[in-house]
Amino acid sequence: MNLTITGYSTALFATWYFVEELGILFDAGEGITSSLMQKSRKAKHIFISHADRDHLTGLLQFNQLNGRPELNIHYPKDCGTFPALADFCARFDPHISGTQWHPVTEASRIAIKDDFVVEAIHNGHVKAAEGITKSLSYKVFQVKRKLKPELTKLSGLEIKKMREEKGEDATTDEIRTNVISYSGDTPVEDYERFNHSKILIHEATFIGEIANEDDRRHPHSKLEEVMEMVSQINIEQLILGHFSSRYSDEQIDAAIKDLCDKYAINIPVHRVLPGQLHRDILQNKV
Repeated sequence: MNLTITGYSTALFATWYFVEELGILFDAGEGITSSLMQKSRKAKHIFISHADRDHLTGLLQFNQLNGRPELNIHYPKDCGTFPALADFCARFDPHISGTQWHPVTEASRIAIKDDFVVEAIHNGHVKAAEGITKSLSYKVFQVKRKLKPELTKLSGLEIKKMREEKGEDATTDEIRTNVISYSGDTPVEDYERFNHSKILIHEATFIGEIANEDDRRHPHSKLEEVMEMVSQINIEQLILGHFSSRYSDEQIDAAIKDLCDKYAINIPVHRVLPGQLHRDILQNKV
């Protein structure tokens, strides 16, 4: 499946990614609506990774222009910011009544269209007690059913009868394809988390070592950690974003190329440079 992904991602300022064919937004920083304009109406589901302002301040205008029964905003369950924002939106824009706000946990499985579902994964960006959900990554799966190999010689009537008597699982297997994974803000924690993603969108805030970064309240990823992880797992394309604006475009591109050589990474690697809107990201690689 060919996907058109547009995005903006600069650490501290704004982050969002729009997947046109699936009608989904990952995060909702400033500039979504003014950048997408009429295309913003295609977004029916918004998945917010956490409550930092650079990931959600675009929601107010987006909701005002696009609030309708099929607009769904999904957010980490234990972030009180979102019920407060939903209440404010209801009072500030009382004519917008269709937007649905959905709390999400690790156990959530959200159907977005046809045979696509989104599943949430807890990450360590916002430190919280066990069982508290304040920061999430997301994975998009295409889910199909395939006839069990051992039943291929049965007739259609026999298969139908078995399905009616024993249910769908008796006749078919579920085939899941991880089409996109979105890290949100997160340190690199588990190499298997995004393994077998066709497209991985991952933050890479820092290049090189950052003093005391691991001691900060909301830890981020370093570019080399991400690249080392990618070299150890099976993905088809990588999108890097959320770079700090302290780095120039040249520094970022040089670091990516050096690390691709160091870790023998030969898949397409794309990047969203600080302060720049990138349209159809997958058509441009480093």
